[in-house]
Amino acid sequence: MITLQQGGAYLVNGTQIVPDGPEAAAAIQSMTGKEITREKAAENTIAYGILKSHNTSGNMEKLKIRFDKLTSHDITFVGIIQTARASGLQKFPMPYVLTNCHNSLCAVGGTINEDDHMFGLTCAKKYGGVYVPPHQAVIHQYAREMLAEGGKMILGSDSHTRYGALGTMAMGEGGPELVKQLLHQTYDINMPGVVAVYLTGSPVKGVGPQDVALAIIGAVFRNGYVKNKVMEFVGPGVENLSADFRIGVDVMTTETTCLSSIWRTDAQIEEFYEIHGRKKDYARLDPGQVAYYDGLITVDLSRVRPMIAMPFHPSNAYTIEELNENLEDILDETEKNARVSLDGAVELHLRDKVKNGKFMVDQGIIAGCAGGGFENICAAADILKGKYIGSDGFTLSVYPASMPVYMELIRNGCAASILETGAVLKTAFCGPCFGAGDTPANNAFSIRHSTRNFPNREGSKLQNGQIASVALMDARSIAATAANQGALTPATDFDGEIGKYQYHFDSQIYANRVFDSHGVADPDVEIQLGPNIKDWPEMEELPENLVLQVVSEIHDPVTTTDELIPSGETSSYRSNPLGLAEFTLSRKDPGYVARAKEIQKAEKERVQGGHPCQAVPVLKQVMGTVRKQYPQANHENTGFGSTIFAVKPGDGSAREQAASCQKVLGGWANIANEYATKRYRSNLINWGMLPFLIDQGELPFRNLDYLFFPGIRQAVEQKSEIIEGYVVGEDGLKQIRLRLGDMTDQERQIILKGSLINYNRV
Repeated sequence: MITLQQGGAYLVNGTQIVPDGPEAAAAIQSMTGKEITREKAAENTIAYGILKSHNTSGNMEKLKIRFDKLTSHDITFVGIIQTARASGLQKFPMPYVLTNCHNSLCAVGGTINEDDHMFGLTCAKKYGGVYVPPHQAVIHQYAREMLAEGGKMILGSDSHTRYGALGTMAMGEGGPELVKQLLHQTYDINMPGVVAVYLTGSPVKGVGPQDVALAIIGAVFRNGYVKNKVMEFVGPGVENLSADFRIGVDVMTTETTCLSSIWRTDAQIEEFYEIHGRKKDYARLDPGQVAYYDGLITVDLSRVRPMIAMPFHPSNAYTIEELNENLEDILDETEKNARVSLDGAVELHLRDKVKNGKFMVDQGIIAGCAGGGFENICAAADILKGKYIGSDGFTLSVYPASMPVYMELIRNGCAASILETGAVLKTAFCGPCFGAGDTPANNAFSIRHSTRNFPNREGSKLQNGQIASVALMDARSIAATAANQGALTPATDFDGEIGKYQYHFDSQIYANRVFDSHGVADPDVEIQLGPNIKDWPEMEELPENLVLQVVSEIHDPVTTTDELIPSGETSSYRSNPLGLAEFTLSRKDPGYVARAKEIQKAEKERVQGGHPCQAVPVLKQVMGTVRKQYPQANHENTGFGSTIFAVKPGDGSAREQAASCQKVLGGWANIANEYATKRYRSNLINWGMLPFLIDQGELPFRNLDYLFFPGIRQAVEQKSEIIEGYVVGEDGLKQIRLRLGDMTDQERQIILKGSLINYNRV
């Protein structure tokens, strides 16, 4: 089904693969009659061409990217614009779309959510942007329909910013990276590796894009095969996939931890643009005659079968057939893994859902940027037609990804086919993806065509003794399961016809409702600020020395951004830095906030001209130990704050709040064996936090220990490769050695200034 090439490979004429090696040059010359070096062939990827056209540095090893367009939703755009305003923003310098698809329920916090929406509308008017009201479209569907262009680049403040199937290289990053673009700065990265995803064959009936995506994620996530690289989809199998199918695979590439994605384009993508009234935005994209890739993933689409990603990660993937044939073993293993993921806080029970040899699920959801597409829902309607979901506990909810998709489902009758079954059709909303809508009952099991199944992404709360869980599946198999009233069923068991429906895009829906400034700013507009919308607190520059207390120690193999700052109902407080910070690590380490606040008292006292030891008496002993070896260290040149250790933090969402909330609570650093994603590490840096790295092995410190870093400011300024520090113990100072990894000059300046806000402050 899927194979991974060890080492690089050449793609010749778009169809022939030549593994890299001593004989590759001769083989290529015999096929093309030309000599070509690996370096020149690497310039023939689609990705290289797009990156080159957007690079402003003149150096293709050190990229400085200016994007064509930006997009954000309503749990990120307030903080982004507030940060940019503090730095002197006068006008959006490029098209910037503000969608409202996350805080759409207005169920928590009174007027908070709608206040954020009005903030967004007035900012779109004042600074010259686009405002998409709630329930009109999820962020990525609007971008596909209205923003994507062949050969262009889009930056979004959501991790699933992926429009590669349409020929647009898109990246999801934390808000500060969008702030940089708004302030005419650049996105700075080393030239990423490019990995070919070579598709062959055609999917069998009943197999959908989520099945292909989960199979790929299962093959590459744990080994880091595509981490921080660009996935480039090529090969003869591409033309056997519709535009919607490609989009459904593409959006899930985020879960591989790749940097971005791009696909070769053809007549089907040209038709997509034509249907949406934007044929001029189409561009034919293909790799050059000989293109070199740093890796090669071969996918035989004809061998992919309906998949299920069991809790609690998209990479925990099995075929549904495999699960049904090995229910006891796989469910037992999933329960054991859950004890680790949930720190034993609650017990996950799955084996008791096996009834008469069948695995009975409690809920189905087809939603959002991954599941809510036109073809997915039409296929589900065909499978459900004439069936009913039953009057017991099983429920099914379907969320079309945009109002134009919703309207077409009404017009072609698919909406009626779904509603007749007892299912519910809802408006465009991302809630089921992050725990703000359709939260199932305690210990219920939900199957979802959405993007993630991390702990609590379905909305349950460990701190209240609640646990439910999500498995990811394709809309087709969810429909087949619903047709069997909750008995887990692969769509390949469906023996009826799945039709091919023509899509007609109604642009008038957006014309009637979306505010589009067409790039014209109106500086006279007054921004509407609700009482929950707060400015960022003042942040100090990096001091000469640092004393940090370790206030959380996490040894899970991977820590998600949802565990660092929960999603769900906390989203309502995204515009209030101090209010949101109260939720930091609340589902992973409930004692974190109090511990961080306690050591933060010392820094607040210091900044106000007082003595830190008066605020936190234990520091008298800590500093006494430090001064025995560093007598010059004192409260005038030494800052105080917190840090956390996690093995591999930052998988998942691009939300900057995973870092900013720690900063607001006095965090100065993270310490990790590695960072799960570039975007989380960038978030740390942009909020003035040191992204320390420590080699794997037994930690030289424990939770609540104090660490001392003499000359930390000088070490950052001088680009020291090794950062010398100490664990402060009763017997003195015990040396530790950390690293900061590769950092740009700008990133170092941001760290020294204490945050991107300080770096840009006017």
